[in-house]
Amino acid sequence: MNKDLAKNELYEGVKQLVELEDTNHLLLNQHKLYTLFSLAFQYMLFRSGKNPGAYIIRLEDAQLGEKLASKAKDPTSRKFLQALLLPRKLKVEKSVFYLDFFHFGTWNLTNDISKDKIQAALIIRDSNPRPMNAVLEVQSEDELLQFSQNFPADYYYQSLKEFVPKILMIDCFTTDEALTPCHFAFIKKDKEKSFQGVTINEDIDID
Repeated sequence: MNKDLAKNELYEGVKQLVELEDTNHLLLNQHKLYTLFSLAFQYMLFRSGKNPGAYIIRLEDAQLGEKLASKAKDPTSRKFLQALLLPRKLKVEKSVFYLDFFHFGTWNLTNDISKDKIQAALIIRDSNPRPMNAVLEVQSEDELLQFSQNFPADYYYQSLKEFVPKILMIDCFTTDEALTPCHFAFIKKDKEKSFQGVTINEDIDID
């Protein structure tokens, strides 16, 4: 794809993540979702070769998975996620990648993984804000209140934080202090264009 990351950008981005190996949990919160996914996934793939075990990719929902599988910024990440979407479990050499979603009804595979085998997790929230009842498939405010009394709204993250040695979180909204922000210098802030009196983000195809 003509908008894929340049090889040097992909290399430098993964190198930056490798250099933060001793930082347990990282927050990637720049507004380039598909770029951040490619960088984080390529780092996970690199890490899986060095540290064999179980690797979890947890997405907000299946719709986000389909978007990432078609719009990630490198062909390897796109093809891998396309192959992972249906079985939600894929072996790569001596490691196994698992896919689930924020709704814990999808955690049947990941709940069975021995905790000492889990090496890292990549958690991704869509850059388009959604009400938490939609994310968690909760039908009413009463049900959401009941849920929040038993589980925090970010349970999809909190449920992994205590025992997963490395977490990469792609999320524009979280402010969790346990996550160390990581910014990539080559990802520039979005410029904006004015089009017939309307301000439009640069990455939108006007045509």
